[in-house]
Amino acid sequence: MNRENALHIVKQQMHEKRYTHTIGVMETAIELAKLYGVDEKKAEMAAIFHDYAKCRAISEMEEIIKREDLPKDLLCYNKELWHAPVGAYLVEKEVGITDSEILQAITYHTSGHENMTMLDKVIYVADYIEPGRKFPGVEEARKLAYTDINQALLFALKKTIQFLMEKNQTIYPLTFQTYNAVIKEEMSK
Repeated sequence: MNRENALHIVKQQMHEKRYTHTIGVMETAIELAKLYGVDEKKAEMAAIFHDYAKCRAISEMEEIIKREDLPKDLLCYNKELWHAPVGAYLVEKEVGITDSEILQAITYHTSGHENMTMLDKVIYVADYIEPGRKFPGVEEARKLAYTDINQALLFALKKTIQFLMEKNQTIYPLTFQTYNAVIKEEMSK
């Protein structure tokens, strides 16, 4: 699928602000893919479709999680996580993308997971630092992303965990597992 067709499909699934975010993630993901030797086409497609389900009704996402082979424990955690695995499911079913690497990067772009590939890291970090993001520390995260993606990933994970803790919100276990895995990876260097 080419970029134009993919963008046309996602534009129909989201409001203008989300679409602008998606373009920012796509452009950032392509830059990071070039830098870290990741397949640029896969990064482009994963970035374009990463928020495919973001604007779907919570009730629809909940039904898909219950009905399909998606982790049921998601239902016990922040609904902001749901669009990632539901999106990967819908991208496969509705759009016809079957590449497991692209679908995995979409699935885990909000939580991370223990064995993140470089494509997974690129999408996670691109979503965190895209040009439309405005929050304390984003410039530091952007600098890290272009020098050491693991450090950028750790920065994003720490900030996300801190934010959720400050808001007294639950934290999905995969996020902690991702943090621990990246720390171990860094320690083994």
